[in-house]
Amino acid sequence: MDSLLVLFWSLDRFSREGALPTLQYLNQLQGWGVGYKSLTEQYLDSVGLFQEAIISILATLAKQERVRLSERTKAGMARRRAEGLQMGPPTKNAAVIERIRELKQQGLSNYAVSKAVGVSASTVAKYAVKPVQATSGLNPL
Repeated sequence: MDSLLVLFWSLDRFSREGALPTLQYLNQLQGWGVGYKSLTEQYLDSVGLFQEAIISILATLAKQERVRLSERTKAGMARRRAEGLQMGPPTKNAAVIERIRELKQQGLSNYAVSKAVGVSASTVAKYAVKPVQATSGLNPL
């Protein structure tokens, strides 16, 4: 039986999505019994001597890439908070929230309220019910 082989010019041409997705693609190919080979990178060959070493290196690079991405994201969010910017979607002012609740008490649907107030129906659903404050430790079912 002939074996299947994916042939690519170079690893960066095979996948431009970073080390982790590339590693996942190569492992997926191996799981399906499909080999791979780079034309320009002799060491990148699923049947070569260095197959396990290359996969290990790619896995390490993928892990470092995830860590760096997480660090950059956290640093960016901290910088934005330090600049005084609110994270997440903006909240509605009290007048809009009260108007939503009034219209809902009149029996209007979320869609009708959203059109009347100028917000999305999901925003109406979010603010339509006043928060329930627990008066006892019992869980009402």
